[in-house]
Amino acid sequence: MATTAESKYTGLIFDFFGVLTFNMVEVISYFEDRERIARGTFLLAWADPRGQELFRQLELGEITQPDWNSGFAALMGVAPDNLMARYLHDAFPAHQVLNVARQARAAGIRTAVLSNSLGREPYDPYAGFDLHGTFDEVVLSAEHGVRKPDPAIFRLVLDKLGVPAERCLFVDDSEENLAAAHRLGITPLLALDEKVVARRLREELGLPDL
Repeated sequence: MATTAESKYTGLIFDFFGVLTFNMVEVISYFEDRERIARGTFLLAWADPRGQELFRQLELGEITQPDWNSGFAALMGVAPDNLMARYLHDAFPAHQVLNVARQARAAGIRTAVLSNSLGREPYDPYAGFDLHGTFDEVVLSAEHGVRKPDPAIFRLVLDKLGVPAERCLFVDDSEENLAAAHRLGITPLLALDEKVVARRLREELGLPDL
């Protein structure tokens, strides 16, 4: 099926965490409540240069998920056992956005997931999403040794899609990543609310409501 006449876009790229999953602010809050630690503890550890470095290394595949579990747990003062699974316990699928992704692909729009990955062992956060069955391309940072907002990873996914930057939409919950994509000519769309994002995408892509 051809793309709809109303849309100038032939490519659609999605971030994973916070876009194809529940909002990450809520996911983190639920995690802190379950761990019985103060709200804001996770983000303080994330903002710490040591926390930033742990995420950078994990996303590039330079350390394992258990390495991250141990290091980040120490920053927060919690047990390290399978910390990633505990942290992402409520990162459930954002079904409204996933439905738009399927609808766009069925309309002939090339679709991709572009994720700064958090490891797949012992906990695989992508399990159950059928990303390879839902999207044309799946680019995980650790598999390529490059991460957002590096422009190289955006060029990589554009090449895989075979779509020029100016005909591509990119959906992310990080303004830094969106700005990097925009500098390459990709149209950015900030994702904060699943329902709003689904509606905006249908408007931009000329897709009907389901």
